[in-house]
Amino acid sequence: MNAQLISRGRGGRRGLLALLLGALLMLVTACGGDGDDKKDGAKKDDGKPSQAVVTIAPKDGASDVATNGALKVTADKGTLTSVKVADAKGAAVDGKISDDGKSWEPTAHLGAATKYTVDALAKDKDGRTSAKHAAFTTLTPQNTFVGYFTPEDGTTVGVGMPVSLNFSRGITDPKAIEQAVKVTADPAVPIKGHWFGNDRLDFRPEKYWAAGTKVTLQMNLNGVEGRDGVYGTQDKTVKFTVGRSQVSTVDANTHEMLVERDGKKLKTVPISAGAPGHSTYNGQMVISEKYDVTRMDGRTVGFGGEYDIPDVPHAMRLSTSGTFLHGNYWSGEGTFGSENVSHGCVGLMDQRGGGDPNTPAAWFYNNSLIGDVVIVKNSPDKTIQPDNGLNGWNLPWSEWTVGS
Repeated sequence: MNAQLISRGRGGRRGLLALLLGALLMLVTACGGDGDDKKDGAKKDDGKPSQAVVTIAPKDGASDVATNGALKVTADKGTLTSVKVADAKGAAVDGKISDDGKSWEPTAHLGAATKYTVDALAKDKDGRTSAKHAAFTTLTPQNTFVGYFTPEDGTTVGVGMPVSLNFSRGITDPKAIEQAVKVTADPAVPIKGHWFGNDRLDFRPEKYWAAGTKVTLQMNLNGVEGRDGVYGTQDKTVKFTVGRSQVSTVDANTHEMLVERDGKKLKTVPISAGAPGHSTYNGQMVISEKYDVTRMDGRTVGFGGEYDIPDVPHAMRLSTSGTFLHGNYWSGEGTFGSENVSHGCVGLMDQRGGGDPNTPAAWFYNNSLIGDVVIVKNSPDKTIQPDNGLNGWNLPWSEWTVGS
């Protein structure tokens, strides 16, 4: 009798515990997935395949693909939500999905001889996702070109230094080159490019660079078709710094050169410019090369055998055609500051071998940077052509920017 009462008591407690657990489970279920779906507005996966169709061109496995104009991703019966394109090293290709979500294209050309992967996602009107993957390889060009650049990476230059690119092959699609080359400055300033012929592209601001400016040249030429069947090979970043501002003015009439630094007079140096019949060009010129000692042979610049000096000291090139500002040890000291006797160069008094640091030529050489400006005025000659050396400053900004 007692045993039966005890047994029934335990069974009652077990029943009550079961009822409580069941109620708790119902409460948890009521607070779970169905309630969240209604709250978040999410749609249930009905198990049906997405109606969106993603198409990638070129097709998976394609080779010898063009570097420009061949890559495109589209969506039918849906809109693109993500497109990722990368090369074998993981470098992403920038691109843009159209406003209607129906297509994606890269915003720049592709590299040559490069394998790319494409992963694209699209959703249909019911939010169901469709994915597509493809891989392809771009063409390996048989003919290539490079751009030789000035100034060198990591250098400090004068305020007149342009960015100058000389291409190894003549360019017939300048627009493609301009889209692949970018020059920026810190502090920022408008910079424009100008073509000299079909193989040279220079960049500069409207006025000389400000002292201390940091300039960056980015060349993304790998895969650029510069002319039919001829492709660039370079991906290169070049950085240089503009140093102090030094502008020197040569007066061929008074036979003096005024050297100014940061807007203040630094020194006046006696000079000898080009003699009658061989006068020095007028205009703004930029020092493009410096040589402690160099040979000057008149035959290389059309003067026959009129001169051949094997050891010209402290020579600084001002033009491609042979204009230099250099040391002169063979003319008498009285020549400088009083007469013009050269074949078109600007001469400063110097010592043979250039070993004396106190001569005017040595002083100017040691205080000059590649990229410094030398202005020549009051010479009976014409103004130098802007493409004769790094002398684009002689072209007005309104003409420099035409077509850029």
